[in-house]
Amino acid sequence: MAEKKGIIQRLEEGVVIGDGGFVFELEKRGFCKAGPWTPEATIENPEAVRELHREFLRAGSDVMQAFTFYASDDKLENRANQAAIHGGRSVNQAACELAREVANEGDALVLGGLSQTPAYLSGLGEEAVKAQYRKQLDVFVDNKVDFLLAEYFEYLEEAVWAVEVLKESSLPVACSLAIGPEGDMAGVTPGDCAVRLVKAGAEIVGVNCHFDPFKSLETVRLMMEGIKAAGLSCHYMCQPLGYHTPDAGRQGFIDLPEFPFALEPRTLTRWDCHRYARDAYNLGVRYIGACCGMQPYHVRAISEELEEERGGLTAKASEKHGKWGDGLRQHTKPWVRARAQRDYWETLKPASGRPTCPSTSTPDNWGVKAGDDDLKQKTAETADEELAALQAKQKA
Repeated sequence: MAEKKGIIQRLEEGVVIGDGGFVFELEKRGFCKAGPWTPEATIENPEAVRELHREFLRAGSDVMQAFTFYASDDKLENRANQAAIHGGRSVNQAACELAREVANEGDALVLGGLSQTPAYLSGLGEEAVKAQYRKQLDVFVDNKVDFLLAEYFEYLEEAVWAVEVLKESSLPVACSLAIGPEGDMAGVTPGDCAVRLVKAGAEIVGVNCHFDPFKSLETVRLMMEGIKAAGLSCHYMCQPLGYHTPDAGRQGFIDLPEFPFALEPRTLTRWDCHRYARDAYNLGVRYIGACCGMQPYHVRAISEELEEERGGLTAKASEKHGKWGDGLRQHTKPWVRARAQRDYWETLKPASGRPTCPSTSTPDNWGVKAGDDDLKQKTAETADEELAALQAKQKA
């Protein structure tokens, strides 16, 4: 078998399609707990993780991102999370093995990722945070992943620390922040964030999660402007939500009242994903992927939109999907057969079917930041009196 091209070569030659959201999809399927959002399913239900990897590979993903989101030791034990019984090393090891197994079924690369830590939110400092990252990095290096990612960071400072740790390896390093056009939670602009990340050693920068594709691409555009003004260069990535978030504030969808159990009315259609893929490509983004709420059919839409740019590469899942709804030619009802055209779906304005619901929400904006008492993490589960105090603030 010929050696697989690495991530940088692939980005230089064309488009790389990432995979989609694991914690949200596995929560819906009953294998991940909302709240902690930790990946102990790699040990407890490996068949579920393996199957989701395979679905994304079949949909056109070029990267199998190991399910290591929130897999630092301090997160696995945070607020009485029972995932701690497995230990971070075991969770990360199982994640790497599953990702490699499925990646080898195609031409996909394996990605090992770090994310923000309770240690940072609790104000424990740089060395404590970096110690958490080094434990995960050791597993990634041992498993010979193809490249590394620091993702889902609300604060640039912590993201820079993560990049610095990942650069202790010899692997390519990417970094994506969970920020919107307003910048990080400390007020650092997207442009300045990108410059700092590249100077720290990131070869690929961008955003993931927290915002929809169109807000996310606006943030990437601002990053590009900052990089250009600084006379630097890098590759760009975008892995947004599968939900529309025009009303989200600085902290993104977690401030929306519907988070996390009533977001379905905001779900992107596959045609939204076609538009996202085209807009991302035209902007100059070459790592085009997805995050929470994005399912395999969304990734298939991205793959189909960029089929020509990918040299005619067709996702396996597209064999059972008529392009632009062409399969509807076989429908029994004539008015549905008439919808077998790209123009119909691209111009449709979908109804929600919820007559009394507002089109947007008023997001929560508590204004708490890293180091505030309410953000300090602990090993005990939130007590009833603590929850009552939070609920009182919510009603105030």
